[in-house]
Amino acid sequence: MASGKNGQPVVVVTGRGIITSLGASKADNWAKLTAGESGIHRITRFASEGLKTTIAGSVDFVPVEPFCSTELGERMATMVAEEAIEEARIGSKGDFPGPLFLAVAPVEIEWPHRDVLAAGSGANDAVGYDDLLRASASGRFHAIHERCLFASVAEHLAERFGTKGSPISVSTACASGASAIQLGVEAIRRGEAEAALCIGTDGSVNAECLIRFSLLSALSTANDPPQAAAKPFSKNRDGFVMAEGAAALVLESYDSAVARGAKILGVLAGCGEMADSFHRTRSSPDGKAIIGCIRNAITDAGLAPDDIDYINPHGTGTPENDKMEYLGVSSVFGERAKSIPISSNKSMIGHTLSAAGTVETVFTLLTLEHQRLPPTINYKVPDPAIPLDVVPNVARDAKVRHALSNSFGFGGQNVSLVMSREPA
Repeated sequence: MASGKNGQPVVVVTGRGIITSLGASKADNWAKLTAGESGIHRITRFASEGLKTTIAGSVDFVPVEPFCSTELGERMATMVAEEAIEEARIGSKGDFPGPLFLAVAPVEIEWPHRDVLAAGSGANDAVGYDDLLRASASGRFHAIHERCLFASVAEHLAERFGTKGSPISVSTACASGASAIQLGVEAIRRGEAEAALCIGTDGSVNAECLIRFSLLSALSTANDPPQAAAKPFSKNRDGFVMAEGAAALVLESYDSAVARGAKILGVLAGCGEMADSFHRTRSSPDGKAIIGCIRNAITDAGLAPDDIDYINPHGTGTPENDKMEYLGVSSVFGERAKSIPISSNKSMIGHTLSAAGTVETVFTLLTLEHQRLPPTINYKVPDPAIPLDVVPNVARDAKVRHALSNSFGFGGQNVSLVMSREPA
């Protein structure tokens, strides 16, 4: 039996699936990502005239009519799960041999749903909140009620893929995708499962969400050209670009994967988390939680900071986040932080929010597989306060044995994952 730290099972990856604004499938995404292509474009899904931000990395090629963020999220999750399970060649159709851990955006009633309720309220004048409540309680809108339950996406996926036990839905802001993976790793380490299906999905590019983030001054307003808006770690960065996407991983114990002859695609070697609860959107100025999160992941992997060859950062392009991530990385890695390659996928795909941790884990695993570092595009004005090797603008071949992926969410929710190319 292969054992990792403290005699726990080694957790490996045997299947991966991904969809972003660059396209569907690992092959399409990896080719465009390493070519430095951007999937960010002008919003056509809804009218954006008068808004400060009119661009996004929306996944418009997956049809959902009428549009519903939760419906899009579920459809993307289905697509990536099918790709991951097919690559893993695990179980049989509708019979996945393990639990489901799903990172999903907060599910809530959206403006189109309110329009339907308003039309059915019977109100002759302006429709108020009480009118919507009465319409909701009438029992005539069961489909909207079922769709807007937080657990609905996980329940549908569990039924479709035949996962075992109660599906777990998790929403820890921008760390959600990494949290779902951590839950899968922990379940296998505890011996509760030999395999786990971990998915992150987010289809939240709608008018209401865009306006909310805009009111927080979190979004880039560099609308022209859209492809140049996301500028992580640059001095002229001005915010993140909202985006959509999904990714899935099939995790297994090393022994289980070897026993059935599965191809091992990488190792989920370490998980670290730490929250600071300092502010709704800002990190604690001392960076304690970010620093602790990174250190916890490296320690959990049984490694030292000098073992990390590449970092896939949170790297949103907001002035605050990039500054705090540099503080965390430089505190953990010291002078070596300046020479460790650290490139942001968000410069090309935007910020996929609840899905980001899972999406970027798939990209990190592909980096380990191909030994090629995706670039940080739009890096034209270096920030002297953030002296990092961001793999500027052009992809680079490199030897990568161990990689770190960071996910830092609003509310101080932080998760870091360490991946290795091969079992130790």
